[in-house]
Amino acid sequence: MALEKPYKDVPGTIIFDAEQSRKGYWLNQFCMSLMQAENRARFKADERAYLDEWAMTEEQKQAVLARDLNWCMRTGGNIYFLAKIGATDGMSFQQMAGSMTGMSEEEYRDMMLKGGRSPEGNRYLGEDGDAQPHRQPQGKTGSKGQQ
Repeated sequence: MALEKPYKDVPGTIIFDAEQSRKGYWLNQFCMSLMQAENRARFKADERAYLDEWAMTEEQKQAVLARDLNWCMRTGGNIYFLAKIGATDGMSFQQMAGSMTGMSEEEYRDMMLKGGRSPEGNRYLGEDGDAQPHRQPQGKTGSKGQQ
C-alpha cells in the first residue's frame, strides 16, 4: 500500500524517505566506501572502473561522474553520504551546497548568513506568490483536532 506523501508538494525538495533509501542503496554504499583512503585512491585513479564494481544504475553512475549532486539525490542519494564524494574531491560541505543551488560558495554563505532563502514561492507547488499556509491534505487535522 502506497503511503500518503504530502511533502511531495514542497517545490525543489527531495525527501530521503524509505523509497529513496531503497532506490539509492548502492549509490550510498559506494559513497560510504570513500571513507577508506584505499578506496578513494582507487576511485580517483579510474572513476568509471570503480563505479562499475557497484550495483548502481547507469544513471547513478553518470550523476556521480558529472558530480551533479542534485541528480544524485534524485536517484536516491542522501546528502550526508554524497558528502563523501565532495570530500574526496577536496570540497567543503559549503562548496557542495553552493554548487547544488547554482551559487558560488561565497554567495551561498552570504545567503545563509542573511537567514536563507525567502519562503515566497517555496511553500508548495502551484504557489501563486500569495503568502498562504501549507494546505493540509484532505482528511487531516491540525493540532488539537482543528481543521
